[in-house]
Amino acid sequence: MNWFNVGKIVNTHGIKGEVRVISKTDFPEERYAPGSLLYLFLPKKKEPIELIVNTHRKHKNFDLLTFENYSNINDVELWREGILKVTEEQLNDLPEGEYYFYEIIGCTVITEDEEEIGIVKEILSPGANDVWVVKRKDGKEFLIPYIEDVVIDISVEDKRIIINPIEGLLE
Repeated sequence: MNWFNVGKIVNTHGIKGEVRVISKTDFPEERYAPGSLLYLFLPKKKEPIELIVNTHRKHKNFDLLTFENYSNINDVELWREGILKVTEEQLNDLPEGEYYFYEIIGCTVITEDEEEIGIVKEILSPGANDVWVVKRKDGKEFLIPYIEDVVIDISVEDKRIIINPIEGLLE
């Protein structure tokens, strides 16, 4: 089964079983909606704990969550450093032209002239658009902006991305 991270529990908040989560999902309103199913993976534990979200609210840079049947700080204190995940079946279909990070990471990037640039190793989200970190065979890295002028075609099935390298991009 494939698992996908949606957040990390970094601390408790108050005494009523609320936890602070650093979110790793593009869909916090959906993932953390009351009634949503999440799986908690704890260090040194083999099996995840199934959790049903009871409440969700934002506080500073954190998502604060409570879970059904866990209403006391003593119930959730040991969850620090735990990772909240969902299964592949819980992922939504995205609109055309949008992709999950896991679909892009590992793709081979080539130019329109069939020159292989490298493999997408990481995706950064610094602002208006994502930036793909592409590593060449020689270890050199390039930053490719995910914008219409540069990214011509994406084939998730073939793990292949065709780009039009604008001037200065590959230097």
